[in-house]
Amino acid sequence: MTAPLPAASPRSGREGATPASGAASGAIPPAPRRPGVLRRLTRDRVAVVSAAFLVFCALLCACAPWFFPENFYAAQDRQLGAVPPGAAHWLGTDALGRDLLARLLEGGRVSLTAGLVGTLVSVLIGTTYGIVAGWRGGRAGTVMMQGVDVLAALPFTLFVILLTLFLGRELIWIYAAIGAVSWLSMARIVRNETRLLKTRPFIEAAQCLGQRPARVICRHLLPNLGGVVAIYATLTVPNVMLAEAFISFLGLGIKAPMTSWGLLIKEGADAMEECPWLLVAPVAAFSSTLLALNLFGDALRDALDPRTA
Repeated sequence: MTAPLPAASPRSGREGATPASGAASGAIPPAPRRPGVLRRLTRDRVAVVSAAFLVFCALLCACAPWFFPENFYAAQDRQLGAVPPGAAHWLGTDALGRDLLARLLEGGRVSLTAGLVGTLVSVLIGTTYGIVAGWRGGRAGTVMMQGVDVLAALPFTLFVILLTLFLGRELIWIYAAIGAVSWLSMARIVRNETRLLKTRPFIEAAQCLGQRPARVICRHLLPNLGGVVAIYATLTVPNVMLAEAFISFLGLGIKAPMTSWGLLIKEGADAMEECPWLLVAPVAAFSSTLLALNLFGDALRDALDPRTA
C-alpha cells in the first residue's frame, strides 16, 4: 500500500515559495547594494556640517568686495586707531582704522586660494611623478623615489624661501612655490597604489590586448587612482594653508598692504596685549577652517574606503 500524498498547499507559484525552498533549489540571494559615495557622505553629519561651513566661508570671502566696496588695503582713518568690536565695526578695527571684518574676508580669500592653487600644483606634480615611478618600477623607480627622499630631507622653509626669492613674491609664484614642495607625500602614495594596480588582472588584460602604456594609464589606471588622489588632495589643502600662513607669519610671503590669515595673525600677535581682538578673530577663522577641512577629508576617506559598509 502506498503512503498517502501530502495535502496540497492552498498557495501555489510565487506565493507558495519559501526561503527554504529557494535555498534548496540552489538560488543565490542577491548581495546587498552598498550606498554610493555621495549618499554615504550625506549620512555623515560631521561631513555635511564641515562641507556647509567651507562653502559658506568660500562664498563669503568671494563676495567680500560687494560687502565692503572700500579699499581693503588703504588706511581708512588713522585718527580712529584700533577700536574694539562694536555696532559700527563688528570685529573692530586695526591701528590704521581699517575694518577687521573686511580684512579678515580678504585674507581668507588669499589663504583659501593659496590652499587650492598649491594643492592643484601638488596633485599635478605628485600624481605624474608617482605614476611614472610606479609604472616603470625597477631601478628607475627606485632612483626616482630616492630623489623624493632627498628632497624630503631638505628644510621645508628654506626651500620655499629660495623658490620665492628666485621666482618673486607675487601671489601666483608663492602659491606655486608652496605647491612645488608639497607633492612629495602625494608622489609616494600614488607610486604605491600604482604598483598594486599594475598587477591587477584588468591592467594585465589591457596590456595583453596591445594597448599602449599611455592608453592603459589614462583609461584604466587614473580612474582607479581618483579616489586616493581626491582623499589626499582634501587633506593637502590645510597643509598648504598652514605653510602659507607660516611663511606670511615670518614676513616672507604676502607683502603689505595685502593680507592673509597668516599675516593677520602676525599683526594680532604683535598687538596682542593692547588689542586682543586683532588676534582672536583671525585665529578663530583660520583654526575653524582647518578643522572643517580635516574633518571633511576624514569623512571622504571613510566614504571611499571599500572595506567600510
